[in-house]
Amino acid sequence: MSLFNLHSDTLTSHIKSWLQEDIGTGDVSALVTIPETHQSKGIIHAKQDGVIAGLPLIAMIFNIIDPQMQIQLLIPEGEHVSKGTTIAEINGNTRNILSGERLVLNLLQRLSGIASKTKQFATIIEDLDSNIADTRKTTPGLRVLEKYAVRIGGGVNHRVGLYDAVMIKDNHIKAAGGITAAVSNARKSIPHTMKIEVEVESLQEVTEALSAGADIIMLDNMHAEHMVQAVHQIREVNHNITIEASGGINLQSIRSVAETGVDIISIGGLTNGVQTIDISLDLYQKKGEEV
Repeated sequence: MSLFNLHSDTLTSHIKSWLQEDIGTGDVSALVTIPETHQSKGIIHAKQDGVIAGLPLIAMIFNIIDPQMQIQLLIPEGEHVSKGTTIAEINGNTRNILSGERLVLNLLQRLSGIASKTKQFATIIEDLDSNIADTRKTTPGLRVLEKYAVRIGGGVNHRVGLYDAVMIKDNHIKAAGGITAAVSNARKSIPHTMKIEVEVESLQEVTEALSAGADIIMLDNMHAEHMVQAVHQIREVNHNITIEASGGINLQSIRSVAETGVDIISIGGLTNGVQTIDISLDLYQKKGEEV
């Protein structure tokens, strides 16, 4: 699945807005220092190891700025590269290369950071049956891209927004008057094709969620020993219920969580506060050109 294709119109609109935010009335530095017709080759390369994500954005961004720009991708999307690897080559108008440089790098660095972190988590439990999932803890305006990067890194996507799934959390439970009431209210209003997920924090709440008929049960901030009990309790009642674990899970604890038998492990840190991958663009003057 490609989120780029699914949201191409929206993504194009975002890119144009981001370019306008940065360029405004014109790239003053490029306009006053570089001749209008000057041509260059730009080399995008990794300055540290990591999984590269977001390569389709290079052409999208540069071709919005200048449809004549020529872009050659030198590695496949999702490739794990080492420091110094050349990622892509851009040939075209020097001013336009420089005008698009920062947006391209900002997005590549962030998405590659997310893909790299997701890959770290996924690798630790690759021999187990659990999947790593993202959350809604994403950067406003970048959710589709950040969730795309999670998939590139070997993870799966949780709900995209508030509109595409029922997820009953602690505040919903309080406002509705309990898990049973919240699930009952939801079941009356949603189509039969939509599932209901309930967040629980104790074995007592697991029992109530099971009785209420939840389709997915999220074990939130549970200790590993309680998680084992919860998984056993749920499987005894219904093998078809999806079990999710969430809350404070890190690289040190992910293995023990997956070993409890949960199906999904959702981690907000995949997209929230992620460390970017250092990627750079170096400009090379074409033969016969003078600045």
